Amino acid sequence: MHIIAITLALVVCVIHVYILVLEMFLWDQPRGMKAFGLSPDFAKATKVLAANQGLYNGFLAAGIAWALVVGQRDALLFVLGCVAVAGLYGAATASRKILLIQTVPAAAAMAAVLLLG
Repeated sequence: MHIIAITLALVVCVIHVYILVLEMFLWDQPRGMKAFGLSPDFAKATKVLAANQGLYNGFLAAGIAWALVVGQRDALLFVLGCVAVAGLYGAATASRKILLIQTVPAAAAMAAVLLLG
């Protein structure tokens, strides 16, 4: 696989590890509340739900890492596609900035995998 494709996929992987940390461990801390625009009461009430979301983001990161390690191009495209769709859904239902944080990087990585190999 081309170095640009690998690098872009790793960027998406790192983004999702960071989201995991924010949602699972920092949700009700100042950094997490600032990242998601949460009030302390809301953060406290939704902490368990956020941890569940964080776990799913961790699975996306793990899928990307696994596909890169074993050199599975099709698996990488599948997981990146899942990230892009999740970003589209998040942008439509929660915040448009998710489009830039999730969908655009995933789409760029997918394009690099498809065009550069």
